[in-house]
Amino acid sequence: MPVVGTAGHVDHGKSTLIQALTGRDPDRWAEEKRRGLTIDLGFAWVELGGSMVGFVDVPGHERFIKNMLSGIEAVQAALFVVAADEGWMPQTEEHFAVLDLLEIDRCVVALTRVDLADNDTAELAELEVIERLEGTALEGSPVIQVAAPTGQGMGDLRDALVAMVAESEAPDFGRPRLWVDRAFAISGAGTVVTGTLVGGSLSVGDELIVWPRQHSVRVRSLQSHEAAVETLAPGNRAAANLVGVEVGDVPRGAMLGVGSQWLETDRLLVDMRTVRSLGKPLKDRGAYHFHVGSGSVPAHVRLLESDALDGTGAALISLSSGVPLAMGDRFILREVGRRAVVAGGRVLDPNPRKTGAALRQTLPKLRGVVAAPPAERATVLLKIREREDAVTLAAHTGGGGATAAGEATDPKALARMGAAGLELVAEYHARFPLRPGMPKAELATKLDVDVDQLDAIVGAGDGLVSVESSVAAAEFEGGWGPEQQKEWNLARSQLLASGLAVPRASQLALGTETFHALERRGDLISVSEDLVYLPEQVEEIVTGLARLDGEFTVADFRDAMHISRRQAIPLLEWLDRRGITARDGDVRSVRSSGETESDDAPLR
Repeated sequence: MPVVGTAGHVDHGKSTLIQALTGRDPDRWAEEKRRGLTIDLGFAWVELGGSMVGFVDVPGHERFIKNMLSGIEAVQAALFVVAADEGWMPQTEEHFAVLDLLEIDRCVVALTRVDLADNDTAELAELEVIERLEGTALEGSPVIQVAAPTGQGMGDLRDALVAMVAESEAPDFGRPRLWVDRAFAISGAGTVVTGTLVGGSLSVGDELIVWPRQHSVRVRSLQSHEAAVETLAPGNRAAANLVGVEVGDVPRGAMLGVGSQWLETDRLLVDMRTVRSLGKPLKDRGAYHFHVGSGSVPAHVRLLESDALDGTGAALISLSSGVPLAMGDRFILREVGRRAVVAGGRVLDPNPRKTGAALRQTLPKLRGVVAAPPAERATVLLKIREREDAVTLAAHTGGGGATAAGEATDPKALARMGAAGLELVAEYHARFPLRPGMPKAELATKLDVDVDQLDAIVGAGDGLVSVESSVAAAEFEGGWGPEQQKEWNLARSQLLASGLAVPRASQLALGTETFHALERRGDLISVSEDLVYLPEQVEEIVTGLARLDGEFTVADFRDAMHISRRQAIPLLEWLDRRGITARDGDVRSVRSSGETESDDAPLR
């Protein structure tokens, strides 16, 4: 169901026109009826051309412009109202500016109260409207002369609305979003919120989050224009009965959405355009309100391309509190001092990481895809950020990129990190030629990535390979050479010549790197910090245990192996840890089914 927003100067006949079209009075409050003035949002609906069309009637008085903005953002089309007997007025211009800044290009202009103007006045008013729409998003909109009380032109207006809404289809990105414009309690049912659903479908039973307070809620029931529904497509007015939240926790401006699909931000990069009636340029030092969805947030603006803005330009906007935003979201900026709409535009990057000149260099790329599908946005944003958590990338681009957990990385950035990694690994090989490679944790830290990301970097090129918990250069063959072989031959001879009563490891004259290389190769087995054996010596010890009948003491083991207490105690503790022997107080026994298990990490 298309949703049409009204706009126009106060007392130009918006509510009267809606009542004539729908048979429903959109003014809900007694004060509105008493004063004959729309103060807050009003809602009505009617079938036009076989489709139900919803209308959001907004107040036209300048004092209620904030209420007007809270109802216009989610509409797909507009019914713009200008009175023929008064013509284009101040609030006409401000309402028109909002529609233009939000890029609402489907519009029908109703030139109302033609019964109160002569033909010449009405014709001049129509020409003025056409002229003022030139060069804007609303240019070319049909202008229909009507008089609601007499019915004049109402048939033509309905025909124009039917043609307009036939082209107004809300996209479904699978990311439902409802900005709350009303919240109230119903006895026996609880909290009900209303708004225009965009971005995706909503169903009874859906689990959602309410921002900004991030309450978890469940949809108990759904209605659209007083009719109960199980599922509602985007582009429709919705009334959702929520479980898990009080009315006070969902004020106007709150947003409902799927928790994993949206992230709050309080600093964003935007592209904006000032209104044509600005008067004096917009500057950094003003106080502003940032209007998005159905709410507004105090904001600070920092211009990026000029000291003052009168036209188009980029800015960094800092918000007083977080708002769930994505690339392409439209906004309106009101200046507090002027009490008027001064600019509007789109979010280029909801969480810019770069600063200064580097940030400004991203502008052409972001401007090129801000109105593109989410997948194209994700490609460009990933190139700018180089790497990003996949869920964050999807949230910031409105669904682009992967949605699973993990990180996404731009291929060019991946190649750059691979080159940097190869350089670091080569330096590591030069310093530690006998080690299999640089530990993954150390390399990941130096590249400022996590280990999963490091695996992607290694797998993306042919220069690096994973070697268990290390990373090596693909062509690395190790640094074992004649000098290390000479050390090893001498140490092995020392160990063999000593029987099982081996010397201290520190007495073997092995370099630290040579020693660790021999451990990794399995040529040396570390029993304790300063005690090592050859594999065949360990086999001899295990075999020799068979000579010990039943329970035995440290002294029995020492004598059977012809070793000293210095060797016996660490050896028995090592055998205990591997389940070859079992200790019970001061005695041990050989396990009948003991098998040698993998050793602890080397203790040297």
